[in-house]
Amino acid sequence: MVGDKHAKMVYTDALLLRDGCLEHMELEDASLFHQFSLRLSATIAISNNMLDQFRDISCSLKESSNINTLWASLIVEECYRLGLTYFCIAPGSRSSPLAVAASSHPMTSCIACFDERSLAFHAIGYARGSRKPAVVITSSGTAVSNLLPAVVEAYQDFLPLLLLTADRPPELLDAGANQAINQVNHFGSFVRHFFNLPAPTDNISARMVLTTFDSAVYHATSSPCGPVHINCPFREPLENTPKRWSHNCLKGLEFWVSSGDPFTNYIKARNSFAHNNHHGGVPDVLGIIQGAKRGLLLIGAIFKEDDIWAALFLAKHLRWPVVADILSGLRLRKYTTSLSKLNEDILFIDHLDHSLLCAEVRQWIKADVIVQIGSRITSKRVSQMLEDCFQCSYILVDNHPTRHDPSHIVTHRIQSPITEFTDCVLRSCTTHINPKWTSFLCSINMMVEWEMSFLIHSENSLSEPYVAYITPDALDYGSTMFIGNSMPIRDADMYGSSQGECAGGNTSLTSGFPFRWIQVVGNRGASGIDGLLSTAIGFAVGHNRRVVCVIGDISLLHDTNGLALLKQRISRKKMTILVINNHGGAIFSLLPIANRAEEEILNQYFYTSHNVGIQNLCVAHGVKHVQVHTKVELQNALIRSEQEEVDCVIEVESSIDANANFHSNLKQFACQAAGHAFSTISQLSVLNSSSDGSMSIKVRKLEYFQYRIQLCAPPTTTYVGNDHSTHCREGFVLTLYLEDGSTGIGEVAPIGIHKENLLDAEEQLQFLTHVMGGAALYSSLPLLKGSFSSWIWTNLGIPPGSLLPSVRCGLEMAILNAIAAAEGSTMLNILHPLAPKEEYAGRSSHIKICALIDSDGTPAEVAYLAATLVEEGFTAIKLKVARRANPIEDAAVVQEIRKKVGFHIQLRVDANRKWSFDEALQFGSHVKDCALQYIEEPVNDEDDIINFCEESGLPVALDETIDNLQENPLQMLARFTHNGVVAVVIKPSFVGGFEKAAFIARWAQQQGKMAVVSAAFESGLALSAYIQFSCYLEMQNADICKTMNKEPAAAVAHGLGTYRWLKEDIITESLSISRNACNGFMEASVFDAGQTLHNFNINHNSVIRSFEAEEVRNYQLKVDVEGLTFSINVQELGEERNNNVVVFLHGFLGTSEDWIPIMKAMSASSRCIAFDLPGHGGSKMHAGNDMAQRVDLSVKVVADMLHKLILRLTTRKVTVVGYSMGARITLFMALRCSNMVKGVVIISGSPGLDDEVKRKVRSVKDDSLACALMSYGLDLFIKTWYSGELWRSLRSHPQFDRIVAGRLKHNDVQALAKALSDLSIGRQPSLWEELKHNKSPLLLIVGEKDKKFKTIAESMWSKLGTSEDSAKHPYTMVEIPDCGHAVHIENPLPVIHSIRQFLTRVNVLDP
Repeated sequence: MVGDKHAKMVYTDALLLRDGCLEHMELEDASLFHQFSLRLSATIAISNNMLDQFRDISCSLKESSNINTLWASLIVEECYRLGLTYFCIAPGSRSSPLAVAASSHPMTSCIACFDERSLAFHAIGYARGSRKPAVVITSSGTAVSNLLPAVVEAYQDFLPLLLLTADRPPELLDAGANQAINQVNHFGSFVRHFFNLPAPTDNISARMVLTTFDSAVYHATSSPCGPVHINCPFREPLENTPKRWSHNCLKGLEFWVSSGDPFTNYIKARNSFAHNNHHGGVPDVLGIIQGAKRGLLLIGAIFKEDDIWAALFLAKHLRWPVVADILSGLRLRKYTTSLSKLNEDILFIDHLDHSLLCAEVRQWIKADVIVQIGSRITSKRVSQMLEDCFQCSYILVDNHPTRHDPSHIVTHRIQSPITEFTDCVLRSCTTHINPKWTSFLCSINMMVEWEMSFLIHSENSLSEPYVAYITPDALDYGSTMFIGNSMPIRDADMYGSSQGECAGGNTSLTSGFPFRWIQVVGNRGASGIDGLLSTAIGFAVGHNRRVVCVIGDISLLHDTNGLALLKQRISRKKMTILVINNHGGAIFSLLPIANRAEEEILNQYFYTSHNVGIQNLCVAHGVKHVQVHTKVELQNALIRSEQEEVDCVIEVESSIDANANFHSNLKQFACQAAGHAFSTISQLSVLNSSSDGSMSIKVRKLEYFQYRIQLCAPPTTTYVGNDHSTHCREGFVLTLYLEDGSTGIGEVAPIGIHKENLLDAEEQLQFLTHVMGGAALYSSLPLLKGSFSSWIWTNLGIPPGSLLPSVRCGLEMAILNAIAAAEGSTMLNILHPLAPKEEYAGRSSHIKICALIDSDGTPAEVAYLAATLVEEGFTAIKLKVARRANPIEDAAVVQEIRKKVGFHIQLRVDANRKWSFDEALQFGSHVKDCALQYIEEPVNDEDDIINFCEESGLPVALDETIDNLQENPLQMLARFTHNGVVAVVIKPSFVGGFEKAAFIARWAQQQGKMAVVSAAFESGLALSAYIQFSCYLEMQNADICKTMNKEPAAAVAHGLGTYRWLKEDIITESLSISRNACNGFMEASVFDAGQTLHNFNINHNSVIRSFEAEEVRNYQLKVDVEGLTFSINVQELGEERNNNVVVFLHGFLGTSEDWIPIMKAMSASSRCIAFDLPGHGGSKMHAGNDMAQRVDLSVKVVADMLHKLILRLTTRKVTVVGYSMGARITLFMALRCSNMVKGVVIISGSPGLDDEVKRKVRSVKDDSLACALMSYGLDLFIKTWYSGELWRSLRSHPQFDRIVAGRLKHNDVQALAKALSDLSIGRQPSLWEELKHNKSPLLLIVGEKDKKFKTIAESMWSKLGTSEDSAKHPYTMVEIPDCGHAVHIENPLPVIHSIRQFLTRVNVLDP
């Protein structure tokens, strides 16, 4: 056994211990006297000296049959002692002694290949993976020459390699002997060291052989690492034919024989970067970094995990924008959750390459300091940008001394381990980066990233960029990608995705990074396409992980002999080889030559087009092959390859022309997106001039009022025949006040039929009034490309999907109008910077309006109404159908209208999903000659929409179908790319705001479909915003057509005809929708709509109730329990006379402050009271230390205290809401004090431990934690507490630091420690059996990611189901998405909704 003092020997490979499994470890730094070691713990390992047990080298050497065998044995043994255990052997006669010695050694692994070129590339792949040399053994002659391509690659990319080339003895050279060439210095300057051994002889001491190889390996592995060539001449006999030799040559090897060490130990002395104070040294560099205002951190090609960690910590410390090269290991990342990416501390700029396509962006990006970690950068545009930044300070850090400065712009070249450089900067530098620099870059990157993702996913066919985008998803924990040269590495660098979520294995969360990186390697030394497959296979052997290799078809054909190596499957894990087959060299189609040369020349001399069957090659080598043509086939193939334990070649069918066209589209749209982002942000002068440089403006407060306005007729959402004499529309108007005095307005008007109502909306509005105060609005918000979702999560701390669609729509409307007001502009102008400004627009910009007709009445009556609308100037009419007894009657109305208005009027119908498939077909057969523009939602099953299009031949529009878009919306929309689907009808208040509406519209426009904005009978306020938004979409469509070289699309008539239903309005100005004097069409003025939003005047007669933010009432109550006096801090909201009282109890380390946002949301309907439990927050225990220690602060004592407090505050029964520790107290009160409890809400709670031993263990553990709290203080205790697994999800919350800071607000740490000990779940009596006797209505709430408490809640649910009162009292369990243990903090809105619904049911049972 190896103890603490030998821990250094085994620590190096600790990462090989995954998921509690022991793995074989080769120890780089351990004494080689121990031949293997197994790690058991942080300080204990098992070692075994095979040298002593299994062989006696001394006897073995003396028994060598001839001198060739002796020297070969010495060479192999010394290589082994130097850590070189992997031998790559090419067949040949002259190299027989070396091949036999290597294959006979008990501690080596050997692989053979008939192709020396493939074999050598395999060896450098091994070196990449293991970071130590492989040994290549070849025969003489051209066998040696075939090694040159790999030697060049190893030299260029600092890969250690040992080449042993057999040779003829000197007397056979230049004498016409067979297979004899001059092999001396055969590789010239491409090796770090060359030595020409003499032919073996006993006249030379064997020590010379050993020291030669000690020196050679030292040269290969010292910086700069590289290939070393040892030429090894042999005379015959080449086999083990006995031939006498003198043992005198073994003199001086006694110590070597008895030890396990190399003959000569080379000691590398490091010159620490921190102590390098020569001219232009450390102080200068640190000063430059510290003074940077527009710093840029480039992370080039690095592979060591220590270097990647160092780069991450440097990036987090500097907070500079980070450009990570594809070979950095940080370009492709997998996040713990989809929301984690929105809140990362490191500002990754993954799409700088395509952002630089925009001339304005190129001109603007001028860094003042560039720090580059690692040497190589893949992107040519990024390299050009670096050159354009000259003469800024450019600091390049790498451990080798070689110059990597093709543009000759590096001002400070630091040769240092990356870890040392990072450590020095972290200790010595604090930076003050310009916020505008980071904001601009992040916003532009966000737009380009959105554009790339959208285009790649919305393209129906399987494209090469899609392969680059999706492949990282196939990499599980611990897998690595080997990327081929030419197009694959460029596509991966430009389009590789960091969107995937990681699963399995231990995450890196404890280090503060909510993602795992995916290591990516490639042959970028000389960047050739030869030997790539062989290199990847060697890499898989050396790296000992699953490898996914992505290469092109020409690269595969260049290295088909690599398939022979793949088949051997020696000492490695399975591989997936992804071959992108476009039947030629596609990269040339993207170069200028493609526009200059004739097609015949391109095909023959550049593309080298071919029809080689890759499947046949795989079959010939016995390798599994799968060919894919579609996205789904690729995804399935990648999934299967991950699950199966065999190597697999996946051939992706592509074409050069299609690939070139799609790349061109991507570049054009990326350029447009970058330009749009740059123009949008640049024009926001007020936000750009913020005093703190943050490009933001603060919200002062949010207020709202409820309105009710009369309608002329029932909305078409109401069934025909409704006989209400008065028809009204109700909703809320938000007013957002900014600190600069600007205001913005928005409307929230849910319709009850659409899964939300006024009560649902108001509880969220009350919550928002609390969290919006002090929030910062950023210049990126008008980009509408994920900017609002990101802002909602990072600034408000709530998952974007938790907001109701109408609420999010109203909030976005208010924010956009507020930003527009601050800029003295309009919503349209901040959404599209190229929109004509008001002073130039005049009244020339208009939006066509589609009239709306309900089908109530006879066909003639409805047709007469349609004709009247046409006379007024409407050129498009939509008719509500599926309201009559059968579809034929609806068809008769359509036929009559068409007769009346003629065919020049666009006629639409809307069935609102009311028909079955057969009914819809019946209707369609009767209107096929009516030239309908489209039918909205003709069938009640969305799966039948495409079938209807095909069978009826009629055009269809989506409406309700797009209202339900959640995650992966493009995947759902992809089902409707059919040409028969001609339009999408978008109600912003139904789909969830302008950002989602713009997304859906963009998809439709990209597919050549109409994007129609539709209102849901909102007031003139929302209609004005929709008019502006409709104009924005029309301009967006024009941009798309221009980029795609299409004819401009015809103007769309938008579904805003609901304005005719408004008998009164919440605005005093009349909505400007009228007949255009120039063309005679009914249109809305975009200019007037902007004026209405800017100069908003309220019709006070429409206001039925205003909401004013209520101040929290904070006070102290004293209560005596068990002879001890407590001062309990109380926070209260809501009407004191309200009999619906809700009491909130926090968890350990929490306070009543945790509940304020939820209490604000519920205070309109409930009296909400929150207590600071003993030891927490502002509560105090009034007693001396002795008295305090004698009182047991048990669950019963705390419950009795709460009982007394509640009786002082109300005589009514209360509903108690408890979280974690508070939930245990709540459950105790429900079961033991049921006379005072009306209902119970348990959030992440437990009835206790039902095992006596577990209770004792837990109580001891909590006593220990209480002692630690007293000994080490609250600050350290909290940091340790929240590093636990239970808080993994909470740690990824954007406001985690603020939440933890709030945990420090405890007045009495001694009482807090006592609460931890006395209220331990180990001391609480188990309540599991008592659950069966529960008489109170109970709601269980648990977080989706909280596996432990989900299991507990399910068990509680099962127990409650056996209660004798289970039929009488409602027992409900709710799982809240997107959160872990701290449900009420991580995702409060669903919690609020669940509690309110529960209270409603409870109040019915116990009014």
